[in-house]
Amino acid sequence: MKGAAAGAAALATGLGPLATGDAQAAEPSDELLLWYKAPAADWEREALPIGSGALAATVFGTLASERLQFNEKTLWTGGPGAQGGYDFGNWRSPRPGALADVRSRLDEETKLDPDTVAAALGQARVGYGAHQTFGDLHLDIPGAPATPPADYRRALHLRTALATVTYTHEDVTHHREYLASHPDGVLAGRLSADRPGSVTFTLRYTSPRTDHTTKSSGDRITVRGELADNGLTFEAQVRLRHDGGTLTANADGSLTVTGADSASFVLAAGTDYADTYPDYRGTDPHATVTATVDRAAARGHGALRSRHLRDHRILFDRVALDIRQAVPADVPTDQLLTRYTGGTTAADRALEALFFQYGRYLLIASSRPGSLPAHLQGGWNQSTSPPWSADYHVNINLQMNYWLAEAANLPETTAPYDRFVAALRAPGERTAKEMFGSRGWVVHNETNPYGFTGVHDWSTAFWFPEAAAWLTAQLYEHYRFGGSTDYLRTTAYPLMKSAAEFWLDNLRTDPRDNTLVATPSYSPEHGDFTAGAAMSQQIVHDLLTNTLEAARTLGDAPAFRDQLADTLRRLDPGLRRGSWGQLQEWKTDLDSPTDDHRHVSHLYALHPGRQIEPGSEWADAAKVSLTARGDGGTGWSKAWKINFWARLRDGDHAHKMLAEQLKGSTLPNLWDTHPPFQIDGNFGATSGIVEMLLQSQFDVIEILPALPASWPDGSVRGLRARGGATVDIDWAEGRATRIALTATRTRELALRSTLFGDRTLKAVAGRRYVFD
Repeated sequence: MKGAAAGAAALATGLGPLATGDAQAAEPSDELLLWYKAPAADWEREALPIGSGALAATVFGTLASERLQFNEKTLWTGGPGAQGGYDFGNWRSPRPGALADVRSRLDEETKLDPDTVAAALGQARVGYGAHQTFGDLHLDIPGAPATPPADYRRALHLRTALATVTYTHEDVTHHREYLASHPDGVLAGRLSADRPGSVTFTLRYTSPRTDHTTKSSGDRITVRGELADNGLTFEAQVRLRHDGGTLTANADGSLTVTGADSASFVLAAGTDYADTYPDYRGTDPHATVTATVDRAAARGHGALRSRHLRDHRILFDRVALDIRQAVPADVPTDQLLTRYTGGTTAADRALEALFFQYGRYLLIASSRPGSLPAHLQGGWNQSTSPPWSADYHVNINLQMNYWLAEAANLPETTAPYDRFVAALRAPGERTAKEMFGSRGWVVHNETNPYGFTGVHDWSTAFWFPEAAAWLTAQLYEHYRFGGSTDYLRTTAYPLMKSAAEFWLDNLRTDPRDNTLVATPSYSPEHGDFTAGAAMSQQIVHDLLTNTLEAARTLGDAPAFRDQLADTLRRLDPGLRRGSWGQLQEWKTDLDSPTDDHRHVSHLYALHPGRQIEPGSEWADAAKVSLTARGDGGTGWSKAWKINFWARLRDGDHAHKMLAEQLKGSTLPNLWDTHPPFQIDGNFGATSGIVEMLLQSQFDVIEILPALPASWPDGSVRGLRARGGATVDIDWAEGRATRIALTATRTRELALRSTLFGDRTLKAVAGRRYVFD
């Protein structure tokens, strides 16, 4: 992947013409709308996000000087060429016996404090870097009102992915429209008014860095520079077109439109980043950026808009949720949020349905082919030093970003994830060899676009070699939903097998009971280092189970399959019931019933794993643990708990966690907050709502497995199930009344619903089956 602006082709196969009417006409109003009566005053809390995957922007809607803060995913400091050097997190000098010594001490002492292990195995991080804001476009509008007029409206339309600003001033109605086009690889905007000659503004670029030049010529602004930290070359170009009036290129690098009827602009941006180990550099972005912006400018805003609408709605319109919501008239989204009572009214349900679709919208906007995957903030970042570098934490956060992708019918959005994980293999093999002396590949707690697969020295968050195994779980899920053996053979299985080989080499016999355990292991950000912590064991169990299934499907060597099966038989599964009935977080019973830590990592086997079945003793133990942890936590933690409770078939408690997230961990622009802003909570909540309505992790398509009492009547269209089916459900008084299933593969499907009990369907690909 190159860090330039060319977007991937739109996925238009099989779609008929999309009726859009006048290219500049407003879209029909609907409930899938975030809107506000005032401009944004705070980026994190109020600005509205648009994105094309590679490009992202936040719209403020300010009056006298509109602000569009924008990003390009690959604009990162750190990595090769970074000041102070870069080591991929690998040990900078040999540490013979260091890992063996920690393992030996754990055999003798059973636990070690994190600082002790970090001193032995960690090191200070150098050259890690951070995602960077590309800067801001400002549209300075002379004569704009000082305060928002009574009819001011700033909005984000989820079905069209258009951000709009409208207001009337001195009897002239002004309209602004912004979009981020994946098929054309640009950000685009249009300003218009209902009185000819009323559009006047100056377009200028600013940045918090001083590592660039800005020039204007004709109708073009060119921004070009190199990051001071690592020499990464970046470029952005803006082209501005106008209908009527005049256009002036100014000496300060800005462009001024005077007296136009309307004006539009397009922006393309890119860098010379490439996801190729070990250099991570590709071609200069100038040629691609120039070609992209020129092609978009030649198309014009109307054509860009139509292509954008088609591309976005192919994905977004696949799923519809009706929980009998009703949006109150003239109640903006920030007030809808503050008035939320926990799901007791039609207005509450409107917010819940909006939040569900917002997660889908955000994934479409932040993860498209040809870009890096969604990071901790998706793709949006206004800082040069964002929280946690706006990086890829792989002890849950990156994985959580994609929980919704398959079941919520957005499988195309996983392509950047797949490519990113594949790119980690080469540096991860080096880390496995140098740090562990083993085959396979590994990555620890967090990573960046430059293949950081080693360690740092934050003692409670530096060691997590299970991350690679967890990352491959999404690849196998993509196969389980879609069924492509070509994908399994060429993309998923090589990464799964290599991750499995790492653990075949690194599992150790526990002297306490002769089972195989991961050691040292650490339950994320919590407690002491031990051998065989529950999450470690559950993740490895999941990996080996998935890899064995895939090996059998693909006919891999019998000797390898036998080794996987034998290792699974000897592996501690990470399931153990403790003294107060809980599912133990550690192999030794160390859990406290008063512990309310935000991580509930030892329930991985419940979700996203599939070791724990409903009604089992392990489900009962998981419920005890989850109840003890309580309903608090950060935004992402509450979102995970929605999924946990749904898997436990407790829809009311799952809904309670959704309500807790909306009431306590959601910002006015509906971004999730840790705090600060962290997008995984948005994605996790959407996943949790799907789990309430449809589950299939045990190869049985279960209809309404955790429907809350707050949604007694409703319908959902377009959810996907493992095994190859798209499912529509209608329900009334808490029971399914109609189920329509469209098979995507020819095979037997197991179904379960109160409508008909358990049954087996001999499905034929492309055929629709209706039960009522």
